[in-house]
Amino acid sequence: MTTGTREPAISVRGVTKSYKDLHVLRGVDFDVAAGSIFALLGSNGAGKTTLVRILSTLLKADGGTATVHGFDVASAPREVRESISLTGQFAAVDEVLTGRENLVLVAKLRHLKNPGAVADDMLARFSLTDAGNRRAGTYSGGMRRRLDIAMSLVGNPPVVFLDEPTTGLDPQARIEVWRTVRQLAEDGTTILLTTQYLDEAEHLADRIAILHEGTIIQNGTLTELKQLIPSARVEYVEKQPTLEDVFLALVGHSGGESR
Repeated sequence: MTTGTREPAISVRGVTKSYKDLHVLRGVDFDVAAGSIFALLGSNGAGKTTLVRILSTLLKADGGTATVHGFDVASAPREVRESISLTGQFAAVDEVLTGRENLVLVAKLRHLKNPGAVADDMLARFSLTDAGNRRAGTYSGGMRRRLDIAMSLVGNPPVVFLDEPTTGLDPQARIEVWRTVRQLAEDGTTILLTTQYLDEAEHLADRIAILHEGTIIQNGTLTELKQLIPSARVEYVEKQPTLEDVFLALVGHSGGESR
């Protein structure tokens, strides 16, 4: 995790987005430090995906400002796109091609030299070398997701958006993806992770922002968030609140529709 006074890798100020009478984002503010993992935690319908689409220049905000890697998402969208990678909720791999062929294709689309060498390097980096010549359609869920993330990292973008990356994965596959995400951050990549899984945010994030009904209602480290709820004492045993306790105390038990 990066410390110091460096400019935030992502800075969001007062971002709003509405669809007619439906207010999806109501003035969102937060910063993401370079080289850190920042989890945007919220229920379905909280506005997580809408915000990621704005930050990745796929959607225009109605108000507010946002910068990614020092570039304004509204006035410099091309520079933002050159600085980021976006991995959506479902793996976007070509299942007819082999894992290596998927990576070579992306390297060619990015006009990189030696696409074969790039592909081999990414296969090794994501522990997929032995499966590199197999069709991606034969991969397990965790392998397919790791290949998807590897494809998104071809060219080494400094900022990565992972929009609910473990949706639909079994527990072992989720652990594989978590290990990959941690390694990316250790290598200096800035990661903004959206999730509705409390344990995912708890295990991965340096900072956690809770997005509820279009606004950030709390933003802090896991320790800071846990301090929002007093610990309970039962005889001589102290019970520390979990992130689930904090989340439910702040937003209640109601859910919403996915955005």
